[in-house]
Amino acid sequence: MFRKVALVVALAAGTVTATPVLAKGCIRGAIVGGVAGHYVGRGHALAGAAAGCLVARHHYAQQAKARKAAVRR
Repeated sequence: MFRKVALVVALAAGTVTATPVLAKGCIRGAIVGGVAGHYVGRGHALAGAAAGCLVARHHYAQQAKARKAAVRR
């Protein structure tokens, strides 16, 4: 079980460092969240996909905001 969790965490880390496109971030987050939800238990894949999408979109929005602030300086 620990290996599966470690694999999901590694995949999530790989998607977080991907290109900062919000739509792609949502798709990548949904994939990782869906896989994680699938391994958690029956019926959690959809909830995991939704949560993964929201988290990835938030992450990439924060990155974009930080880049804009850095360019203004």
